[in-house]
Amino acid sequence: MIGKKAAGMQAFPVFLAFLCMGFGDVVGPLVGLARDHFHLSNFMATMIPFVGLLMFLILSIPMGIYQDKKGKKHVLALGLTIAMIGLVIPVFGGLESYGLFLFTILLLGGGMAILQVAGNPVMRDVSPEGKYSRNLSLGQFVKAIGSLSGSLIPVVAARWFHAGWDVLFPIYSVSLLITLIILLSVPIREKKTPDSHPATFRSSFSLLKNGFVALMVLGIFLYVGAELSMSSGIPLYLEDKYGIDIQKLGVAGTGLFFLALMTGRFFGAVILNWMKARKFLLLTTILSIAGVLFLISGIRSLAVISIILIGLSFANVFPLIFSITIDRMPERTNELSGLMITAIVGGAILPVIMGKISDIFNLTAGLLVPLVAILYILYLAFYIPTSSPKPTL
Repeated sequence: MIGKKAAGMQAFPVFLAFLCMGFGDVVGPLVGLARDHFHLSNFMATMIPFVGLLMFLILSIPMGIYQDKKGKKHVLALGLTIAMIGLVIPVFGGLESYGLFLFTILLLGGGMAILQVAGNPVMRDVSPEGKYSRNLSLGQFVKAIGSLSGSLIPVVAARWFHAGWDVLFPIYSVSLLITLIILLSVPIREKKTPDSHPATFRSSFSLLKNGFVALMVLGIFLYVGAELSMSSGIPLYLEDKYGIDIQKLGVAGTGLFFLALMTGRFFGAVILNWMKARKFLLLTTILSIAGVLFLISGIRSLAVISIILIGLSFANVFPLIFSITIDRMPERTNELSGLMITAIVGGAILPVIMGKISDIFNLTAGLLVPLVAILYILYLAFYIPTSSPKPTL
């Protein structure tokens, strides 16, 4: 057993890595900024998040296998380095070429995918026994701070320092460098399981034959898709349905939703000190469904309350599904991490389905897409066995 002080030292660079993970969410705010800067069509602007999410599909499973050989700390350092290289390009090369900018986003997305593959499971290594779900929710809270910075820094830079949105790149580059230095200077003891075996592509994909694993990976796919569907659909819905301009609420774009997400992750980490992960997943999913139903009910007075409730209740779904799955099959951590991070590509697919349904019918009908996804998560919460035996392959 390691002492609390040693455990805290090991956890510190991991939490810093989660903060850096949030920088990847800057691709959302960058869509509008880059569209104006490069004079892009809406379609060309949508290539920005697509390129970033594409790297999750391409890299996650290979990096899970590589991580099995080299270790999670090594892969964390690799992710930080690749993301930093991408962010340094605009610092020295400027923002004159859209192609070069997309290359920056490609490397940033690749770095973020690698960080997710290593960061989520390594949190288990630096967490006290039974506190993995709590610490993963706390890590997601820290990540949300990094996510918010992508919306706030350009506003602050323009208002008080008369600087452009490209100020993000040197700030993020320095943050990644500091995190990398701290990570390399702190020893991290990675937990080993006696019945683990080398990870391969075959062993990774074979896990999908297991019903429990397949359902949980699908849960990640649908949840991430639901979250991005809500973050992109909420402002459109408020304007179309209620004529509400959420700029008047003092937040920009989907800031209220992300602020609620961040708050929910903090309180989730507190609640998980005394509530079991499965029970909390059930509770938070029920509240998520209630929030979406309130939003599409057409009752104007519930609009803002609904956004806050959705953000608060969505906040812990990802870390709960991820940690529950890893805790039940710790000997397959690297393979499971690769599979579940690959499933983040759902964030590129469900919003497109929601948009198509909204075009055919209306935005209310479009919001049924994330609602159905969350109903599936509710099924998962009931499906997860209460006993501890691991599912067999």
